[in-house]
Amino acid sequence: MPKFAYFLVLVVTLCCPIATQAQWLGPLNADFEQFRQNGISTVETSNGFVWISPLLNVASIEQPYHTWAIPEGVDSLTNGKGRVFSIATQGDTIVAGLGFSSSTPAGTVPAGYGYYISIDNGQNWDFSPFPLDRYIDEDTTFVYGGIQYNRARIIVPEQSPPYSVAVKDGVLFSANWASGLLRSTDLGNSWERISLPPFGNSTMRPDGTRYIWRNCVSGSANACSQFEELYTAVSDDNLKGFAVHIDRNNRVWYGSAGGINVSDNALFAPIDSIRWDNVGFSYDPNGLLARWVIEVAEDHDRDRIWMTNWIAENSSSKLQGLDRYGIVFTEDGGSSFEQRLIGQKILSIGFFKGDVWAAGENGLFRSKDQGTTWEMISVPITATNRLNPNTSYQSISSTSDYLFIGTSDGLLWTNDPDKGWNIERVNFPLRGGNQYSPEAASVATYAYPNPFSPNLHGELRIRFESTSISTATLRIVDFGMNLVHEQQQQVPPGEFEIIWTGYNDMGSKVSNGVYFYEITQGSTKINGKILVID
Repeated sequence: MPKFAYFLVLVVTLCCPIATQAQWLGPLNADFEQFRQNGISTVETSNGFVWISPLLNVASIEQPYHTWAIPEGVDSLTNGKGRVFSIATQGDTIVAGLGFSSSTPAGTVPAGYGYYISIDNGQNWDFSPFPLDRYIDEDTTFVYGGIQYNRARIIVPEQSPPYSVAVKDGVLFSANWASGLLRSTDLGNSWERISLPPFGNSTMRPDGTRYIWRNCVSGSANACSQFEELYTAVSDDNLKGFAVHIDRNNRVWYGSAGGINVSDNALFAPIDSIRWDNVGFSYDPNGLLARWVIEVAEDHDRDRIWMTNWIAENSSSKLQGLDRYGIVFTEDGGSSFEQRLIGQKILSIGFFKGDVWAAGENGLFRSKDQGTTWEMISVPITATNRLNPNTSYQSISSTSDYLFIGTSDGLLWTNDPDKGWNIERVNFPLRGGNQYSPEAASVATYAYPNPFSPNLHGELRIRFESTSISTATLRIVDFGMNLVHEQQQQVPPGEFEIIWTGYNDMGSKVSNGVYFYEITQGSTKINGKILVID
């Protein structure tokens, strides 16, 4: 049931440019059991439950107002540095791929951490550590088609987060950037490294053909003067993984930086006998839009495989400037493709009640005619909440009755997109804290994000509690106590949030510095401080 039972609040539109528009949102639930942060990059459903990142929060799908729990037995998330990068489900089996942010001399990079696996719909979890070559004398050769090859030793988890996981009939796959494609046939107790075709090869067969993976040992950034034969993702883009999917025909689809790879036997075949076909980018109107494939999704109703394409060609490629963002689908196993949403940076593709949905950096798109034409969905707004106008849409999952969209500013869900959306965001109470900070001090007001960057964040929210039905006034002043912004609203009792975009009442963006705000309601005055930075 949509969450439209709260009081309807008015949108206050001042007599100034669009940037100074503001809203008073509420009354809001003071939720103790909520998810951890608004940036939801992964959302997935299992039997009766919806799971989200970054902390593997879970809620019953049928709850009219979701209560978000933290599963027991996931200490690597609750007490460790791990965060959820990907989730896959089949029946009661749930697989969560974990990563973390690693500080290196070159800066902060994503790294692989391991996997949580449950076979009882999230009641119990087993941890599978990220597979590394830990011993200097460990064998790093592999045999394919009767021929022995050397592969690079993988001794660090950096640049190898599990960007995508898949599960079917007890077999797990994980797509990782520097570690390539991993497979486990024993629910994470052990992992195998699956070999992929060298970049530019359209097929790979275990028939005695010798394949050559080249690793550059000397040269410049755009040209290599000396190679060695070595299987390594450092030099071969087709080994670098973004996405993995197992379709209804048991084909495995692996989206890489070198295109899309399809295998008809990778689910169960020995690793030395797996067959692959690869499709790269060649500026073909019936081919891929670009060679980076970051998600693969299956429309079961129409037996179509959809995938996202991202620009990848650099200055050393003759195809630079020809590849494009967008999505494609194939109905013939990858022999041909149809191109859609050209120019859009799409992150996820989903399906709900016959419609195709695409979540992207610049908007949420819907097609009611199987992907022929598309409409952009307006930024959802409810009676009590709204998303930031600069929201990016990052992940999609659905059941037969509900559609879930993970965004950079919270979770969207609906059982009928034509009748409206529900918005769930982090909702930290003024009193009592939440399940992550149960001992948090009670306050009369707070502003977030703080420090606040109008360019980066777009909006600042000021939280306060109304104790009666009366007019509340917000005044924001600069360090010299000069009035910057003022607005009023009649509000009932309850907790509210006021949105400010960082503009003054003349329509100009305010300068960097310290600002003070005061909310007056009758004889009650509360105040706080905001630091504005670029």
